[in-house]
Amino acid sequence: MRRAAVLLPPWLWLLFLVAAPVAVLVAIALAAPGDGVPPISSPIGWENGRPVWQGGEAWTVLAEEGWHLGAFGRSFRTASLSALLCLLLAYPMALGVARARPERRTGLLLLVMLPFWTGFLPRVGAWIGLLRDGGWVNGVLAGLGLVEAPLPLLYTEGALLLGMVHAYLPFAVLPLVAALVRMDPGLEEAAADLGASPFTAFRTVVLPLSLPGAAAGFLLVFIPAMGEVVIPELLGPPEARLVGRVLWDEFFRNRDWPLAAALAVLLLLVLIPPIRLFQRLEAR
Repeated sequence: MRRAAVLLPPWLWLLFLVAAPVAVLVAIALAAPGDGVPPISSPIGWENGRPVWQGGEAWTVLAEEGWHLGAFGRSFRTASLSALLCLLLAYPMALGVARARPERRTGLLLLVMLPFWTGFLPRVGAWIGLLRDGGWVNGVLAGLGLVEAPLPLLYTEGALLLGMVHAYLPFAVLPLVAALVRMDPGLEEAAADLGASPFTAFRTVVLPLSLPGAAAGFLLVFIPAMGEVVIPELLGPPEARLVGRVLWDEFFRNRDWPLAAALAVLLLLVLIPPIRLFQRLEAR
């Protein structure tokens, strides 16, 4: 009885705030479009006194039209590139934090988390001011005589990746720091005593032992980046119609709730395997 009393509140929390919304989302995805409020109708109609299934049209649209599924491909590519770039930048930062003296480590971690102390939209807006035609970057390049006309930096693939990396870099640094701090420094010293160069010691000792942390950092960036809406809309090129923006358009502009719900369910199914993999890595 005591065990049931302890487990009941979290199970009720998960039931009403996780399972129930997902069930509602699946029900909307199976419904038929409608003109009411909300804009859905029952998936079961009546014809000659017999029930007739008339829902599931959204899934047919997804199967027949490649445009919506193409948004998943673009989102997967952008999220993967963002996660890889975050890892490349996170390794030297994590090594610097892990090898610092313990009394300095907390301050360095606070510096890593410093971007989170400001709002998300002001940070994205700052990149717009830096990358626009009359922004600081083009102004510095023109002042140095490197360019004659402003470079098209804003609303490009590079600006999109830059904003994604800036937003999610701390998520890649923190798991790597946790993995590197637990590593025995004597292993690198032993590799150096055996004649290994610093790069060889990193490749043969540090990198293999930190792979679980690197994988966790990759997934922590990849999972939210798959559904990102704001950064692609404000920094990316017009053709960067990622799945988050497509979801927004179908819900609020086209008011096709069944199709938007089907896209959301499909996105959830795509993200379940990496979420489970991240949980296993965290357990290790």
